[in-house]
Amino acid sequence: MSRQALGPATGLSSGSISNVVTELAAEGLVEEAGHVESDGGRPRTLLRVAPRAGYLIGIDIGETRVRAELFDLAMTELARCELPLTGGARDIDTVIAHTARSIAAVLEESGIAAEALTGIGVGVPGIVERTPEGAVVHGQTVGWDAVPLERLLRGATDLPPATAFHISNGTMALGQAEMWYGGGRGTTDAAIVLFGSGVGACIVTDGQIHGIDHGTPAEFGHLTVQVRGRTCRCGSRGCLEAYTGAQAILSRWHEAGGPDPDEATEEYGISRLLAAARPEAAGAEADPTALAILDDTAEYLAAGLADLVNLFQPQRILIGGWAGLQLGPLVLDTIRERTRGYALHHPGRHTEITLSTLGPDAITQGAATLPLNHLLHHTTTAQPPVPAERLPR
Repeated sequence: MSRQALGPATGLSSGSISNVVTELAAEGLVEEAGHVESDGGRPRTLLRVAPRAGYLIGIDIGETRVRAELFDLAMTELARCELPLTGGARDIDTVIAHTARSIAAVLEESGIAAEALTGIGVGVPGIVERTPEGAVVHGQTVGWDAVPLERLLRGATDLPPATAFHISNGTMALGQAEMWYGGGRGTTDAAIVLFGSGVGACIVTDGQIHGIDHGTPAEFGHLTVQVRGRTCRCGSRGCLEAYTGAQAILSRWHEAGGPDPDEATEEYGISRLLAAARPEAAGAEADPTALAILDDTAEYLAAGLADLVNLFQPQRILIGGWAGLQLGPLVLDTIRERTRGYALHHPGRHTEITLSTLGPDAITQGAATLPLNHLLHHTTTAQPPVPAERLPR
């Protein structure tokens, strides 16, 4: 954009824009990107984020795999690595080893030196506690009890001591990605729901993510939706996650006569459920048991979303996560209708419910925004980062 176009986009005066652009250019974060003709005046200079001013790694520590992606400062993906967690995220030693391997792999693939990293963002399944020794993660559903994740990662990686780790809950990372780049754009009040092995939500009010400063997400999956209901992975009973998490869906299907959920991965199990519920391509009839499981899942999820509507009155609810994106096209209309039925009428009419727009990799993108966000809020007048081509590899 040109300086002139930045005025209407930001609401800042031309003087303020000039000052900010000058500061960002001095930091090496903004550069000129050609010119565009103006109506009767001199050509206007276009500005852009300087892609090679720094590099970001985003890591999603999920319950079934560790995924890492490396981006430049313009958030263009340069490399990726995904390693499965066959034993699940409970094995913290394997999680640490996979995370360290994935960091090394994306640096090697991209040819970027570790010294050029602006920072590493990590999305995790749990509550993040900030301590003087670094981030500590409490992940009750995956058996993490005060895991000193930042200290363990520093000990397992061969990175410069100054490399910054920014660790946050994965759902909050997803929420930030959606608000910056996805379906949350244009709203100030939103709820981004992560629907995967477990269930979580990121709450955004007045443009601010609830709990982002102290690492405490909204534990949406542990709302009670059935008194004395099914046992949840957290140890309680009747939690929303005990009915709508991928593990719970496959367990309920098995109890109703479906296949054993332990025979394959959760992703494959959900794919089989969908195939049974809509086998049109094969010319077969839909399995009524699979349809009933999906209908019950939509019912419970709608009840939970109605709680979000009544509590926070968001303008928009986005359903994301790998399971949400797989199941969403089949059950989204049902979820919308039943959420309106459970919610108070006025806020229910004014809340849009739709699917996440960034795809199943959104947590890694959101994790990468964590060091980027820190950079934008803590820039100094120091020399800009050394270009990658001048650093040893």
